[in-house]
Amino acid sequence: MTWKEFEKVQPVAATLLKNSIRRKRMAHAYLFEGGRGTGKKEAAQLLAKTLFCLQPADGFFPCEHCSNCMRINHGSHPDVHLIEPDGLSIKKEQIKQLQQEFSKRAVESKRKLYMIVDAEKMSIGAANSLLKFLEEPNADTTAILMTTQLHRILPTILSRCQIVSFKPISPNLLKKQLIENGVSRDLAPLLSHMTNHLEEALSLSKDEWFAQARKIVLKLYTTLTKSPSYAMVFLQEGWFQHFKEKNQLDLGLDLLIWIYKDLLSIHLGKQEDLVYPDQQARFSSDILSYSPRSLAEKMAAILDAKKKLNANVNQQLLMEQLVLNLQGGTAFV
Repeated sequence: MTWKEFEKVQPVAATLLKNSIRRKRMAHAYLFEGGRGTGKKEAAQLLAKTLFCLQPADGFFPCEHCSNCMRINHGSHPDVHLIEPDGLSIKKEQIKQLQQEFSKRAVESKRKLYMIVDAEKMSIGAANSLLKFLEEPNADTTAILMTTQLHRILPTILSRCQIVSFKPISPNLLKKQLIENGVSRDLAPLLSHMTNHLEEALSLSKDEWFAQARKIVLKLYTTLTKSPSYAMVFLQEGWFQHFKEKNQLDLGLDLLIWIYKDLLSIHLGKQEDLVYPDQQARFSSDILSYSPRSLAEKMAAILDAKKKLNANVNQQLLMEQLVLNLQGGTAFV
């Protein structure tokens, strides 16, 4: 990530950090908080390179070519340390090891920096050890904690950090990034609604299971316009063969609800918002069979099915009931 890219996806966070560096008013500890895929780790690495770069452009922007920039990119700089969960948690021993490392002089400069990913996963012992570390900050040490669950961080740690919030990346911006990375214009809108994480979206774009899931969901939508028995047969022969796990079925329901969202978008004249742009002609023909109210009811039925799924309702019964609900009331009213 470059500063230009950072400013594009997280303008508020980028401006705050850039001003802190330029004015030499860096906090000794930052807490980057925000959902997955919002660029927290990339921003932490960018901040590290900005502080350690040997040949910064305009005296500020990391060059990406000097030994410090290269080693930070590869995670091998002796004065920049990254801590991630060891299994399910960050353990006390990991923080103790960090403290021992930071009690030594910096190897190549006066400055040291450490990053803690998923800080909410610190054990009680690790959190208390870190708290002691934060209470006696070294002037040349910078801490960057990252979390997706701010509420799980100890208040005493929060009070010693400058909190920097990372907002969800907009679907339109992610859609543009995906297209720039070679994803088709027909698939990019769907992926940008599935996740706000670029790498995850790119991975999904190459996933055969996901590609087949999209086809099956569109096929189910088609069968719903036919007789109830036809749709039930398709559930047995197509749907349940593919969506076997709970998380897979949850994803399938997401793919299904976006079909009805697209139909509603066409009703409202918002074709630019389509999640399935390659289905526009077909959906435009189908809206003659639906009113906005009936579409809203169908989306509500799918959302209700998602809630029941999370409550561990039998998956087969859940889908059969949903199919019956979706087949009812299709006529325009």
